[in-house]
Amino acid sequence: MPDIILQYEAEIWQSIGETFVMVGVSILAAILIGLPVGTFLFLSRKGQLLENRYVFSVLNLLVNVIRSFPFLLLVVFLIPFTRLLLGTAIGTAAATVPLSIIAIAHYSRLVEQSLLDVPKGVLEAAVSMGASIREIIFKFLYIEARSGLVLGLTTSIISFISYSTIMGVVGGGGIGDFAIRYGYQQFQTELMMYMIIIMVILVQLIQFTGTTVSRVIDKR
Repeated sequence: MPDIILQYEAEIWQSIGETFVMVGVSILAAILIGLPVGTFLFLSRKGQLLENRYVFSVLNLLVNVIRSFPFLLLVVFLIPFTRLLLGTAIGTAAATVPLSIIAIAHYSRLVEQSLLDVPKGVLEAAVSMGASIREIIFKFLYIEARSGLVLGLTTSIISFISYSTIMGVVGGGGIGDFAIRYGYQQFQTELMMYMIIIMVILVQLIQFTGTTVSRVIDKR
């Protein structure tokens, strides 16, 4: 291992840990909030079981607005909210707030698209069997769309990793921030390339895992 890598070994592991924290919280937000939001977006659409034009319009607009924000501007825009929520707008914990918000919006849209791919006959069969809304969601919709939901989450996680590289602007740290501060700004190209390789390997592992799981659970 090159001497420059050994010199910064502790900082490198710290930056990897910070990235895992930011991305991990984002994944939880995407699953716990983004999944229900995306499901409700689907169910409240015209012609669906919980059709409600006003609710759909509000949710759809909110998701679109958040996703259309350049992420760096979203981070800056949310600083007052982050400070109100956590008491600070600086640090890894603070960085999870804008990341979680974009994660919810990003994954909810992918969830909606996955559920739209479920054949209408599945819903019609569920309704004819007298299934409740809860049963339709968990026993029919999610089962039929499980492969797409996993692929959507995989795509989202990779996006979260990319977004996390920007969080140095609020002291969030992470692999990307380390590469910029120690590699690019201090003209240590070797160190910067080492961090880029770590990012590439991490993304490839996530993509491979997500694709494999999606293929295994796809019974269509």
